[in-house]
Amino acid sequence: MTPRSTRPRVVRMSVELPLWRALTGYRILTLGYALALFFLNYREYAHPAGAALYMGALTLWMLLTWNRVTSPERCTKRFLVADLTIALAGILLTSVVDSAERIDGGAATLPSIWAGGAVLGCAIKGGWRWAIVGSTLVAAANLAERGGMARDTVHNVLLVWVSSVAIGYIVEVARASERTLARALQIEAATRERERLARDIHDSVLQVLAMVQRRGAALGGEAAELGRMAGEQEIALRTLVAGGLRPPRGTPEQLAGDAELVRSVGTPPLAPEGPCDVGALLAPHAGAAVSYAGPGMPVLLEAAAAAELAAAVGAALDNVREHAGDGARAWILLEDEPDAVIVTVRDDGPGIAEGRLAAAEREGRMGVALSIRGRLRDLGGSAELLSVPGQGTEVELRVPRGSEARK
Repeated sequence: MTPRSTRPRVVRMSVELPLWRALTGYRILTLGYALALFFLNYREYAHPAGAALYMGALTLWMLLTWNRVTSPERCTKRFLVADLTIALAGILLTSVVDSAERIDGGAATLPSIWAGGAVLGCAIKGGWRWAIVGSTLVAAANLAERGGMARDTVHNVLLVWVSSVAIGYIVEVARASERTLARALQIEAATRERERLARDIHDSVLQVLAMVQRRGAALGGEAAELGRMAGEQEIALRTLVAGGLRPPRGTPEQLAGDAELVRSVGTPPLAPEGPCDVGALLAPHAGAAVSYAGPGMPVLLEAAAAAELAAAVGAALDNVREHAGDGARAWILLEDEPDAVIVTVRDDGPGIAEGRLAAAEREGRMGVALSIRGRLRDLGGSAELLSVPGQGTEVELRVPRGSEARK
């Protein structure tokens, strides 16, 4: 349940965020590895001063930009181009500052495996297409540095190429999955708001219109005309309510706007916070035609959940009064279980014919679908209906402990 004075906080999902963090760690660790190789082989370079100048520039670049790959916002295209350029320059510069014997012997390039970080950055940022471009440039630079197709060089080139393309493809799939999930969540939120609004309409406006229609027909005269108009409006409103249950169409922004509009015009006053005695809410239903039985001790639920449960019981009793006949009796039984609160509403009416509920939903009569089952579903509970023609109807409402109405 959303707090009174704050709007729902939007949590931005990102399955690729761990990849950016891993890339940051990779760049730092591989820089340490490249520096270690440089210091161990410093005296073997043909031009150690030139090698030292490049390694110093690489270290300074890392100190200034180590956090640029911690998130997609910081890792810009311009940065990736500069990072890849430094890696390519280091690979090509190796053939100048290192000796031919060491190069032919398979000695590592100046940036060593640090160059793979630049390719991985392209893969995570732009997907497999960027990965192909970055890995191809690094492969060409490595082959140019070796001056031929040495086995170890080809092996390393293929490894970088395949791994970067695979990571780029995985990132694209993950982003598509995130978009699909976000849209599904927005559709679910909009649908729940529409269902809640439809419940409120059914519990108030539709009931009043139906009563006006019946009373107008009984009184006759001008009242009959008023009743006829009320009946027409009831049919139109039921059709609108039934149409609102279909999955909404539109962009995620439009769906979010629909949900916000429904919240702004249709949200009922929030129930008080804290535990509430369900029995105290159900006891007023007792009367000449309704019997209530419950534990002697308070049956506590969160206030919002208790209010929704009581409203579902009220909807069930409305169905008894409307469909079971004038002489029908109803019984309410409240049970307090360790993991759930159970309310059973039973009547001795004629029961419900097979297929009648499905037909009622098609006609836009949503008393059971919305006012009862919809409320319990939003609470994480269930509503089971058992009816045998000629033997009455029994509705069992189950609400798990700790549930709250998801408004």
